[in-house]
Amino acid sequence: MTDGAAPPGSPTPERARDPLLLLAMVLVIATAGLVYELAIAAVASYLLGDSVRQFSLIIGVYLSAMGLGAYLSRFVTEHVAWVFVDVELGAALIGGFSAPALFLAFSYTDAFTLLLYSIVVVVGALVGLELPLLIRVLERHVSFKDLIAKALTFDYAGALIGSLGFSLLLVPFVGLLRSTLLCGVINAAIALLSTWVLPRLVDSPSRDFFAARLRAGVVLLVLLVALPFADRALEYSERSLYPGRITHREQSSYQRIVLTQGARGFELYLNGNLQFASRDEAIYHEALVHPGFFAAPQARRVLIGGGGDGLAAREVLKWPNLESLVLVDLDPAVTRLGREHPALRELNQNSLHDPRVTIINQDAMVYVARGGAEAPGFDLVLLDFPDPSNYAVGKLYSDRFYRSVARRLNPGGAVVVQASSPLLARKTFWCTVTTLEAAGFTTQPYHAFVPSFGEWGFVLATLGPNALDRTQAAGLALASGVVAPTLTPASLEEMFEFPRDTRRVEVPSNRLDTQQLVRFYLEEWSRVN
Repeated sequence: MTDGAAPPGSPTPERARDPLLLLAMVLVIATAGLVYELAIAAVASYLLGDSVRQFSLIIGVYLSAMGLGAYLSRFVTEHVAWVFVDVELGAALIGGFSAPALFLAFSYTDAFTLLLYSIVVVVGALVGLELPLLIRVLERHVSFKDLIAKALTFDYAGALIGSLGFSLLLVPFVGLLRSTLLCGVINAAIALLSTWVLPRLVDSPSRDFFAARLRAGVVLLVLLVALPFADRALEYSERSLYPGRITHREQSSYQRIVLTQGARGFELYLNGNLQFASRDEAIYHEALVHPGFFAAPQARRVLIGGGGDGLAAREVLKWPNLESLVLVDLDPAVTRLGREHPALRELNQNSLHDPRVTIINQDAMVYVARGGAEAPGFDLVLLDFPDPSNYAVGKLYSDRFYRSVARRLNPGGAVVVQASSPLLARKTFWCTVTTLEAAGFTTQPYHAFVPSFGEWGFVLATLGPNALDRTQAAGLALASGVVAPTLTPASLEEMFEFPRDTRRVEVPSNRLDTQQLVRFYLEEWSRVN
């Protein structure tokens, strides 16, 4: 018999509650569906970069696939309730394993993009099928006006719960991979529960749903067994992505943190991008910090943006005039690692435990912008942010941010910005220089060769004329007792000279509303990688 053919039986208390129970299931189904969507987009963003592009493309394709699923529901003419159960199980299985499968595919196959959008389309179509099928089951028991209103209300409420739960609970406390598997478990449990509720609504004997009940039980069992082993997929994936032995891995609220140990030291990665290698980090951090002090030798109050590993702070603390250092890093997991991990503490010389250091876990743009006239200024600002690979970081290289920094700078103060590679990312580097100048700074670009990164660029900026006298800088360091082995009179002279293939190119400044810098960065580094 078809699900919709038989007339409804006599009302019973259980039967009266069944439509409401199924509508409540819509809430749970919508929550799980949105989590799948967000998790897939987050995985793509983590692995491919450019979060705005990944989220916009995946959400667009996912919503279109939901529309496709809704359209396909019109071709389901018989056994609607059975099909609904199987659609739920399909969404549970494919959506549940989506994040683990994508991580493994990125490491072990060249077909990652094909698999990514195939999963998006299939999961989106299955989620799009769910609500129309359920409405057809319920239409004989609830007036059409009330049914549509209630179904959409529960559906949209589930989307809200999914979006809040994903960012506030699932990713921080469950993890990205377990989040999709957990939602798969919930989807499968809903499918299993519906095999007892649906028979009463379609006037079908419960035994007719035995096969569907068995399938739901098997899918639920598979997902439950896989749930505790979710991190294994990430471990297998990361083994192929990172050189050396992984000694620490952590998913914070903001990023994936991985520490590896090799024969020549250890390395820190954030979202798969190398932040430093212990074997040569001193070259980078000495180049970042000390030229700023050469330009502002009496600096007493210093601000570091980023630098949660404590390595830039180590160099700042070498200067005898220092009174206070404020380190603003968004991620408390990174600063906690810098304070507590034995290898990092040894490398940063316990800099984050120094009483002169204040750690603030906040968005640097918010921290700098909120400093009004009453806020204390800084004599030296060191901006050690990650490369501008996405718009969340790109804003920290914008003209608006640099103007906020200028307002917090004391007279005679200086700013130093790490600015990517002038050789491999030439437009990116000179766009940073142009943006600082658009914000009112006078710039002195320079570079240093860091073996782990290649030729790397920095920009020294002041609000007055050029403040660094290169002939006196090295002598100043020696006179102050600061140990900076990589900075000699000869190396300082070379740092401010640019060979032909790294010289300035004309590029626009990085405005907050356009973020041209991010596009330059992704375009240039995609050719390298």
